[in-house]
Order: sequence, then C-alpha cells, then structure tokens
Amino acid sequence: MLSRRGFASVFTGVAATAADWPQWRGVRRDGRTAETGLLRQWPAAGPGLLWRVDGLGEGYSSFSIANGKLFTQSQKKGRQWVMALDASTGKPIWETPAGEHFPQDRGHGPRGTPTVDGDTLYSLSADGTLVSLVAATGKKNWESNILRDFKGSQIKWGLSESPLVDGNRLIVTPGGKDKAVVALDKGTGKPLWGGGDDQAGYSSAIAFDFGGQRHIVAFTSSGAIGLNAANGSVMWNYTKVSNRTANIATPIYHDGHVFLSSDYGTGCALLKLTAAGERIKATEVYFNREMRNHYGSSVLLDKHLYGFSSGILTSMDLMTGEVAWKDRSVGKGQVILAEGLLYLQGETGTVALAEATPTAYKEISRFEFGRGDYPLWTLPVIAGGRLYFRDQGKLACYKISKV
Repeated sequence: MLSRRGFASVFTGVAATAADWPQWRGVRRDGRTAETGLLRQWPAAGPGLLWRVDGLGEGYSSFSIANGKLFTQSQKKGRQWVMALDASTGKPIWETPAGEHFPQDRGHGPRGTPTVDGDTLYSLSADGTLVSLVAATGKKNWESNILRDFKGSQIKWGLSESPLVDGNRLIVTPGGKDKAVVALDKGTGKPLWGGGDDQAGYSSAIAFDFGGQRHIVAFTSSGAIGLNAANGSVMWNYTKVSNRTANIATPIYHDGHVFLSSDYGTGCALLKLTAAGERIKATEVYFNREMRNHYGSSVLLDKHLYGFSSGILTSMDLMTGEVAWKDRSVGKGQVILAEGLLYLQGETGTVALAEATPTAYKEISRFEFGRGDYPLWTLPVIAGGRLYFRDQGKLACYKISKV
C-alpha cells in the first residue's frame, strides 16, 4: 500500500474521493482505485448489469467519473464531442462539440480521456483540439488547438493523450520544435513553458516529487523525457525503450524509479533517479523484453508489475525485472487493480477477475462482454461500486459492490 507520503508524491492536483476516477488511470494515474467493499467473485454470467447505453458514438475514449457524472469523448454527427452522463443511470446530461471529424482505419474518433479538476473538465481530441469546460454544464471556458498553436505534426493514429493537471499547470504534448511537452495556465490556456524537441507519442504524462523538485515524465515518439515542472527544462532523455512506431503505455513512478515499456518487439526499462545539484539524472537499472506493453499499461502492487506483455499477461518484479509468471489469461488486453484483484479486459471481449499475486496466475471469475467491429481497446473504470466498459458506441455499467 502507498503511504500517505507516497500518495502525495504522485498526486497531480485533481480533487477526488475514493469513489471517484477523475482522470486517465484513476486518481494517481496508476490504474488503481482505493475503493473497498467490492465482490471477491462474480456469478457465472458476470456481475449484475445495471444499465447499457447504445449510440454513444465512435472512439476509444475511456471515462472520468466524479460527483456522480461520467465524462467521455465520442465522434458522431460529423465531429468530435465531449459529453457527460449520469454515472448511476447512463442518461445524457450535456454534450459539447470539440474537434473536427477524425477518420482512421483502426477506428475513428477521439482516443484521450477527459480530466476532472474540481468544477472544471479538460479534454484533448484526436485532431489536437484542447478545451476547458465547466464540468456541470459543458460550457466552454477556453479552447485551442495544440498542433496549430505549437506547430506540432499529427501522428499516424491521432493524438491519444489525456491532459495532466499539475497545480496551476495543464500538461499536454503537441510535439512542436522545442515544445514537445508544454505547460499551459489551466485557467486561461496561455502557455507557461515548453520543453523537449520530439514528435508526440500516444502516451500520457505523469507528475511526481523527487529530489526537492516537481518532475514531469512524458513518453514521446523517440523516447521518454524528464522535465522540471517549474520551467520545462529537460533533465534527462531515455530512447532505448522507444519502438519508433507507437509508444503508448503510461510511465510508472515508484520510490525514485521510473518504469517504461513499449511493444513492437521492444521491451521495458527501469530507470533510477538521482539528484545532481539542481538537475535530476536517470540511470538504467535494467532493460529487457519480458514486459512489452502495447496499448495497455501495467499496474503495480507490492513491487510487482502486472501487465500484458504483447498478448501474454505477465507478473514481473519491478526492481529486478525478473518474471514471476506468464499466462494467456484473456488474451491481449487491459488491466486495472482494486482490493488486490486484477480486473482483466481482453480485446476480444473476455473479462476476468484474478488475484494480484506473484505466486501464480489465479483466476477467480470470467464472463463474456463481447465486442463489435473493432478490438475492445478502451480502458475499463471502477467507481462507486460499479464497473464500466465501453466498446465504441456501447457503454455498460455493472454492479460489483457487495451491498
């Protein structure tokens, strides 16, 4: 378990309760929830279905959930949208246009997940449209296009980043010259700094405290970069883990170390951070090909990683890179963590519940959610005793609380 001090070191400034999931990968961007009182086993047909929504629109956007509202993005009626639904019923509350129609042969529409910060919502569409909205009503506070404003170039499968709120800063990755990563004033959208010189990747940045400084790590097209959150100066670069095709998985920070992973035959690396005066240095602890995260990021519990190495679910010691076990499980997919259990979503629609233990793969339950024309790539979410799945225009909510 994270200590109170450890929790603060990776907190991004997004206000939330234990029952909320206010941004990409949850409160701490680590794929974990602090919720308790969840079922330890499911009925043979799966947990109880509370509601299902069809016609949501195209896209791979996951969800943010806060204050009883579910926020996501979609594409329909010839453009991209940010929308809010009632998290208890799935009924629409508002929708706001944000971005032009985005076609792609691997699935159309937005990829990123909105970020809730108090009464404000931030969302980045596949075409670079960045909006700040009033979370209650969807009214726009401000709007910009980060590819246009920072002279970035569009990447093959569309911008897929989920904006990061860090104090008064909003962090995004347009991939412009000397502005691979930028910080904007979250209240106005005006630039605060830019750092790095690389095209955007498909990953989302993280923030944490280390060595007396606030640190930003982003996984861009050519590799990972560490930046000083105060001014955007680049502290370090690490390119060995980049596959030069699609770097997607979110970096993981733990106790002065950064874990990075990508697929396309590449692998993973653990970097040790050390303070060097006013700078931070990153040194490789190991690089191996045992954990090759494609579109799904790993989760960490008790210094063991659990993630899909290409299509094989893998448990690996974070600090040594030693593999504990491998299992085909649900096939290639996504994983999130709650109460020591892995929630596994296969891209063909199989869902499973398993123990998060380095001893062996111990599956408890499974059921078939099903899939449509594209793989099931949207990250599932747990909030308020409910488990949410999305397959393009279909959104389903299951009851997983004991009461």
